[in-house]
This record gives sequence, C-alpha cells and structure tokens, in this order.
Amino acid sequence: MTISGKARLAGVMGWPIGHSRSPRLHGYWLEQYGIDGAYVPLAVPPDRIEQAMRALPALGFRGCNVTVPHKEAAYRTVDRLDATAKRMGAVNTIVVGEDGSLEGRNTDGFGFIENLRSGAPGWSAADGPALVIGAGGAARAVVASLLDEGAPRVWLVNRTRARADELAADIGGAIETADWVSRETLLEGAVLVVNTTTQGMAGQPPLELDLRALPGWAVVTDIVYTPLMTPLLAAAQARGNRVVDGVGMLLHQARPGFAAWFGREPEVTEGLKAAVLQG
Repeated sequence: MTISGKARLAGVMGWPIGHSRSPRLHGYWLEQYGIDGAYVPLAVPPDRIEQAMRALPALGFRGCNVTVPHKEAAYRTVDRLDATAKRMGAVNTIVVGEDGSLEGRNTDGFGFIENLRSGAPGWSAADGPALVIGAGGAARAVVASLLDEGAPRVWLVNRTRARADELAADIGGAIETADWVSRETLLEGAVLVVNTTTQGMAGQPPLELDLRALPGWAVVTDIVYTPLMTPLLAAAQARGNRVVDGVGMLLHQARPGFAAWFGREPEVTEGLKAAVLQG
C-alpha cells in the first residue's frame, strides 16, 4: 500500500517493542480495508513515556496501544479514563481527542471475552464458577470481565496468595481466593479454567495442574499463544474438554482501537490469525 500525507497514524509504545505483533496485526487490517494509514512500533524507555504520550497530538497521531512496561504509567498520564480502565488500574489503548486530550481505555477484558465467544460457541460466563490461575495484570482483566459477564463466582489462585487477595479486594464482587495447594480441588464444578500465568509459554515450565476433577463440559483457555497448544490445553483437549488458545485475545483486544483510530470496525479472520503468527 501507498500512504499519503493525509494518512491516519497510530502505533504501539513499549520497551522493548521489537517482539510486538501489533504492527503486523493492524497492518493486515489497513491493507485489507484499503485504508490510508500506518501503525508503527514506538520503542519508548520508561523515563520518556509521559513525554512520548504527550507528543502524540503534536505528531498527528490518532492514538496508540500501550504495552509492557507502560500500562500503569499510561493510566497515570492520560487526561481521562473510561470506566473499564478505571476498574483495571491500567491502560492499553489511548485515543487522541479532537482537542488533543488523551483518553485511556482498556480492551484486554473485551478481547478475552470475545475470544471465548468465538472459540467456544455457546459458552456463557453465567453458566457457573470459573477458576482463574495467576494474579497479574492479565488476571485483573480476566476476572473483571468474567464478573461483568455474569459469572456467579470466580475462584482466584496464585502462588503468592497475598497478590490474589489484593486483586480481589481491588475489583470486588464474587471473587474468592484460595491457597495454591487447593487449585485442583476447585476444578470440581468449574465451567471455565483460565491460565493467566506465563507457565506453559515457550521456554517456561508447564503449569502444574491435574485436570482429573474437571467436568467434561468445562472450557479451558490459556492467554499464552506461543505455543498455541500449551501443555495445559493439550491435556484438556486429550480428555475431551473444549479448549481456546490465547492468540484470539490479542486479535480481539485490537478491534476497538483500530475502529477509533481508522474509522472501520475490523473483523478477526483465519487469514488475520495466520498473518499475525508468521515469523
């Protein structure tokens, strides 16, 4: 594609940023829809993040994504927050207003729920309890989105229980924490199991979780997408559970930002998935 001097601009800020698949993702949509625009990687060190964000309007950017380690700094820097970002305590999407102001949004929970709906048709958070493993930033988005979708209870376990307790207190609602050693007993009756840790990612040890107590109708998902079929998902699939890989969360969380910056509601397709997973 050829871009003109009127091209719409957006990007992703992180440190480092070379690993990000977001430029490939948004670039695919820009080409598919024939949009005069560009989405670029922006390597911003932590001590320059506020300066970089404040430069967006002056440089003509319509906004950007924010990734590790800048999500909390972005939360503190923007001029206003949407309700979801306030609840998460983190920002992953910034939209520049007509007046040059910065609005912070968080679309991680949206991406998680949309990925489940797509990967496990008929799934509903209201069907029963969910077990969420891990208590980092991703877990915050997952737990809040499940509660918003009507989950009657979310069990939250983390190797350090204090972190789980802190997350539960921050979000509120029907969250119950438990010790790490109790994780397998909580599988009984769960309709959803979510691994939000890095265990199972390429180069990391697999998540230690014996699934024998998990009902056969339960869905198992992992936010990791390298590899797509983690040891947890492989074990769940082998026993007949429906599984949902993590790449869809990345793809779906990008949709609201693309729509805001480039004026087109994009679709998540197999072609997009293949393009993002290349290389």
